Amino acid sequence: MPADFFDTPEHEVFRETARKFAEEQLAPRAREFDEMGRMDKSLFRMMGDLDMLGLRYDPKWGGAGLDWSFTTVLFEELARCDNAGVTMAISVHTDMATPSLHEYGSDELRQRFLVPAIKGEMVSAVAVTEPDAGSDVAGIKTRAVRDGDDWVINGSKIYITNAAIADWMCVLVVNDPDAGYGGFTQVIVPTDAKGFSYQLLDKIGNRGSDTGQLFFEDVRVPVSYTIGEIGRGFQQQMQQFQDERLIACIMANEGAQALWEITKKYCEERILFGKPLSKMQVSQFKFVEMMTQITAARELTYACIRKRLKDEDATREISMSKVFSGRMSRYVSDECLQLHGGYGYMRESEAGRSFVDSRLISIGGGADEVMIHYLAKMLGL
Repeated sequence: MPADFFDTPEHEVFRETARKFAEEQLAPRAREFDEMGRMDKSLFRMMGDLDMLGLRYDPKWGGAGLDWSFTTVLFEELARCDNAGVTMAISVHTDMATPSLHEYGSDELRQRFLVPAIKGEMVSAVAVTEPDAGSDVAGIKTRAVRDGDDWVINGSKIYITNAAIADWMCVLVVNDPDAGYGGFTQVIVPTDAKGFSYQLLDKIGNRGSDTGQLFFEDVRVPVSYTIGEIGRGFQQQMQQFQDERLIACIMANEGAQALWEITKKYCEERILFGKPLSKMQVSQFKFVEMMTQITAARELTYACIRKRLKDEDATREISMSKVFSGRMSRYVSDECLQLHGGYGYMRESEAGRSFVDSRLISIGGGADEVMIHYLAKMLGL
């Protein structure tokens, strides 16, 4: 690990804690979570007790008051739990649904929803994507109409992680369809609100987390449940997306590293034509090429983290990192599956699971094509 932000005794202690949690509480139940189609909700409470759910948040609300270096340590360790869906469910709660609330929410809202989320007493989700609007966030149509002191919400969201286990959701709505980017607002919607429902979806991968379509039929929530300013939801969500993308890179890089190590061990033990598969030149070339890609992806992600630690804008670098890490992860999982041969095609194989799990990275949180489109604009093209 680079000495500039990982070499303190505090980081090492925290890494050991995160590793122990992943090895003892998550990895042994990895296949169980796949069968359940969701993560065991009680594990959020355990993580709350270990101060893992609000690492960068103000201690006033129960957070640890730390920085991105500790977030990196946490998700590098969790990414080795043998279940990408579980780490995704956790990251949605810690770094996709709660950042806006912490940054812009009223004290009353933070006390009501952020404090229990950091303790693991409540689980959260973020709801942006709709059936007709994914990476094109400005195309969403879920409406919030003000009626006195309430918002009345109607519409639908889709591909929402933690749909079945969330206690509340950070929902991006349209409050003024004629105001362009100034017509969006982030609103907290408790999942026990009248008129809210969901339907689970059947994914090909990341099966250790639940994903669903949400329905809002005259759902009423107080206007006081608005996060930040009315009409600033689009900008707040774009900022929240940066956390989501950076977390995805951290997990993709470490997940690829773990799979590389598993595959190397398999090839060292697999005998073909009288010698280990790892001693064949064609395999060695593959391992070297994969590690080169993994190392390059990790260093690009670390460059983003260094900028975050300095409070510098890392939008361009994070977008680049997400595209690169996503493609790297797909490449590594494909090569590792090939090296596993027929066993790699089995559902129980780590390589086979990674092959489908890793495909999501280039889709979720902004598809590669959208990332590249905006990168071209940033580069003056």
